[in-house]
Amino acid sequence: MRTLIVASSNPGKVREMEAYLSQFDWKWGLMPPGLEIEETGTTFAENACLKASVVAKATGEWAIADDSGLAVDALDGAPGIYSARYAATDSERIARVLSELGNTDRRSAQFVCAIAIARPDGSIALQTEGICPGEILREPQGTEGFGYDPIFYVPELQMTFAQMPAEVKHEISHRARAFAVLLSQQSVLD
Repeated sequence: MRTLIVASSNPGKVREMEAYLSQFDWKWGLMPPGLEIEETGTTFAENACLKASVVAKATGEWAIADDSGLAVDALDGAPGIYSARYAATDSERIARVLSELGNTDRRSAQFVCAIAIARPDGSIALQTEGICPGEILREPQGTEGFGYDPIFYVPELQMTFAQMPAEVKHEISHRARAFAVLLSQQSVLD
């Protein structure tokens, strides 16, 4: 059985990925502690590929990475690839987005997730992307999830990611959509 190393140290992201990873016929593990990866890509896809490649080379195993974030239309796609580094804490990141949006009625946004799987030599075997459209609320609602979840509202479900039961978010999120494509193409990895 192959091993797939998850190229992330973000506990919220790893927790969300666990359910998707269980659908692979591989065992999986976490990247070595202390392995630093500088995200120098200019897109989510470039950063996912970079992280997967670095971890694969460092471990000699297959590696999977995702790079994801919030892209707000009125902010020209910000925070985008800088979503995790937009401020020091989740609450500060949310406050910054809300402050930058101010009173504008243009609140459309999307969560984007790019996933890459690298072979042990670091070459990319498979890459996918998923997008979940929504809107940014004027104040946080809900207590589940992590990151920007309390302000990301999905109109068709009439709730934020932070108000959704985990199984609902697991079905409709940007990560769910990216993994759905990945799982449909996993035969490429055999």
